[in-house]
Amino acid sequence: MNILDKTKRLLLPVMLLMLTAVPAIAEDVSFTAQAPQAVVKGDQFRISFKVNAGGGKEFRAPDMKSLSVLSGPSLSTFSSAQTINGKMTSSTTVTYTYVVIAEEEGDIKLDGATIKVDGKQYTSNSLTIKVLPPDQNQAGQGQGSSRSTQQQSSGQGTASAGADDLFMLATVDKTTAYEQEAILLTFKIYAAPSVNLTSMSNKMPDLKNFHVQEVELPTQKEFQLEHYNGRNYQTMVWMQYLLFPQHSGELEIPATPFEGVVAQRVARSSNDVFDMFFNSDRYVETKRDLTTRPIKINVKTLPQGKTKSFYGGVGDFSVSSTISSTDVTANDAVTIRVILSGTGNLKLVKTPEISFPQDFDIYDPKVENKYTIKGGRQTGNKVYEYLVIPRHSGQYTIPAVEFQFFDPKSGSYKTVKTDEYTLNVAKGQGGESQTSVSYVNKEDLKFVGQDVRFHATPTALKSDSSQFFGSLVFWLLMVLPLIILLVVLAVSRKRIADNANSAKVRVKKASSVATKRLKVARKLLMDNRKNEFYEEMMRALYGYFGDKLSIPVANLSKDNIEDELKRRNVTTEHITQVIELLDDCEFARYAPGDDEGRMDRLYEKAVSVIGQVENTIR
Repeated sequence: MNILDKTKRLLLPVMLLMLTAVPAIAEDVSFTAQAPQAVVKGDQFRISFKVNAGGGKEFRAPDMKSLSVLSGPSLSTFSSAQTINGKMTSSTTVTYTYVVIAEEEGDIKLDGATIKVDGKQYTSNSLTIKVLPPDQNQAGQGQGSSRSTQQQSSGQGTASAGADDLFMLATVDKTTAYEQEAILLTFKIYAAPSVNLTSMSNKMPDLKNFHVQEVELPTQKEFQLEHYNGRNYQTMVWMQYLLFPQHSGELEIPATPFEGVVAQRVARSSNDVFDMFFNSDRYVETKRDLTTRPIKINVKTLPQGKTKSFYGGVGDFSVSSTISSTDVTANDAVTIRVILSGTGNLKLVKTPEISFPQDFDIYDPKVENKYTIKGGRQTGNKVYEYLVIPRHSGQYTIPAVEFQFFDPKSGSYKTVKTDEYTLNVAKGQGGESQTSVSYVNKEDLKFVGQDVRFHATPTALKSDSSQFFGSLVFWLLMVLPLIILLVVLAVSRKRIADNANSAKVRVKKASSVATKRLKVARKLLMDNRKNEFYEEMMRALYGYFGDKLSIPVANLSKDNIEDELKRRNVTTEHITQVIELLDDCEFARYAPGDDEGRMDRLYEKAVSVIGQVENTIR
């Protein structure tokens, strides 16, 4: 191999690297200020201002006249680079740090700092720092409290935790409330700076008199400094719950046990150098039982003034509605959405009732909860979706939905309502759906006459002493036609009476009419005509059960079908199959998926269910 070939082999990787290299892309400019949320008067703490994009120029800190600046600004730089999807990004962060002391108690507000990057000025976020008084037992010790804070931050507790050094506190935002009014229950840990708490566990309290919803807290919980009963503690919100009292009276939130684990440093047993070296940082863990105090809640009864439009709402609500269309044809689905919005016991509010016209097919409403818990309150909205199908043409009025709720702030009931809709229903192309079976023509009665066949007597006559005229056989032959005529008339009258009784006709013809409609549905299935198939299936099923169970059209519903089947001692298994079949047919038309496979299954299931009902109800 000559020198030229070797040079090519060495240059090849370099060339490939050059071709794939991408220039670094700088991040967007970020300029932020950071400081503790709370500090103790006389303690040292840091305020830092971080900016990327190389640090910028002309940095100006906010006015810190309420603080004593011990040092700063000191600069520190951190650079990083990373490649993602072939693109290299780089970042250089410069931090300006001040070491300060708060000399006065209260809230300190600092405006944002300013800096220029590429000729453009940026302003950081403002800061609010709460300055707490020092511990009572450390008053007059000057900077001694700073040592306690440093000791706590390093996690080195030296003494065992007493009852005042570590405890759990249960609080509520109100001790007097109405039924169904939200109460925020908070469990908070209080730990002295000298306590090294490593873990905490508990069991959910028994709150049988309340509807309970847990408030979702951040996964990474952090301690915050708080002044309580003359001492400064590191505190953390451990759990929060929204409680909705279910009845009036004096209710109790029981005492709740917690178990904490505290790490304590092992004291050295001697001044031996070996022991001092190996046992200097040894800790042992001890368990501490922490139990909160019970809390009494006075729950007031909701006052008089409820109407039929009160569905249990307690809070502050508004209501609105939408309709999919106000101009439809017969047998088209119409969707009405009622949206309840506001703050209160959204989850516990019942479904409002809408008075739809009687000849509408009405399905069970779909309810969707879209609420969250913010600021200790349940807020958001609850969506009720009503699906109806008008079966006949005409103009219909869908009345407004009234919603009454109790407002705890004003102590009174308020009523809001939706819009009223006018629904114009035109005739469908396939005609209007008939949920009842039309009468069939009476069957013609046919009388079959039988000719009397005379037998010729033999030519040779002989004398017979008996006489046929006036004999028993003679009279029987005379009376028999009359008896036959009476029987035929009786049967005819019974058949005419049965035909005149529409209920009996419907029961008798239910199976045959359903069979004819199922045959039509089968043909639609073979032609893969989805909408017409489901329409014919619903006609066949509701028509069959209305006829078989003698249920009037105005009362034809799943609930009434179920009640009538129970009254006729149909087994629970068969009733369940009937209701499931009706539900499947109702919603299959609007559900995505394998329509061909679903249509086959529904058809076979319908044939099977009708056969079972026929075998059970005679």
